[in-house]
Amino acid sequence: MFAPPTPKPGATSLDPLSLVRQASGVVLVVLALLAVASFAVWVIWFLKSMQLRRLQAAQDRFERDAAGVAEASALVALGIQHKAAPGGRVVVEMAKRPRSNLTAEFLMSVAKRAIVSEQQRAGVLMPTLSSIASAAPFIGLFGTVWGIMDAFLKIGAEGSATLPVVAPAIGEALIATAVGLVAAIPATIGYNYIDQRISDLLAALEASSETWVEILASDAAERRSQSSLPGSVSQRPTHQPQVRG
Repeated sequence: MFAPPTPKPGATSLDPLSLVRQASGVVLVVLALLAVASFAVWVIWFLKSMQLRRLQAAQDRFERDAAGVAEASALVALGIQHKAAPGGRVVVEMAKRPRSNLTAEFLMSVAKRAIVSEQQRAGVLMPTLSSIASAAPFIGLFGTVWGIMDAFLKIGAEGSATLPVVAPAIGEALIATAVGLVAAIPATIGYNYIDQRISDLLAALEASSETWVEILASDAAERRSQSSLPGSVSQRPTHQPQVRG
């Protein structure tokens, strides 16, 4: 049996929590700010993941129901039924326009504006996540620089540059940079992941909107052709869902 090696006198292990507890002054404020930012990153990541999962599920249901629709009235009815889906809101927004003189170009411009609104809706809190990802390392670096300046002041006050004098202050300083990276790295990964999911959702929405524009534009063109015939009525005898703003 071999006895475990005895630690050398004065040997210490790295203890980040101890360094954080020993921090004071500006470094402590920086660490508290970075801790709040790190917590906010995970909260935003969770909220955005739930939001995008809900939007994607609603969009999938709308796409599935609208796949076999060829009439404008049925498409608008589905849009009203699936107003929780981005595609449903786009269709409803197009259906709010008067149907007598609609063209495909005009409907596409309306659809693009509605898609921009969906992009803004899906992008809520993304600027905050991006700001944390870019600013957290510099905030941590500021705490490190301040802590090192404090270490030099202690050296001047003590009149000695021995390790027992400077090591605690330098340790407090460097932990600020480490905590800044702890906040920035998940923020960067979360931003890229969520931004890609938003881009995929909007790309699919934009592609599907072209089909919806064609259905609504064809219906408007048919109405115009029927109204131009001698003795014809201005509108087809169909029941059109009423869409209100």
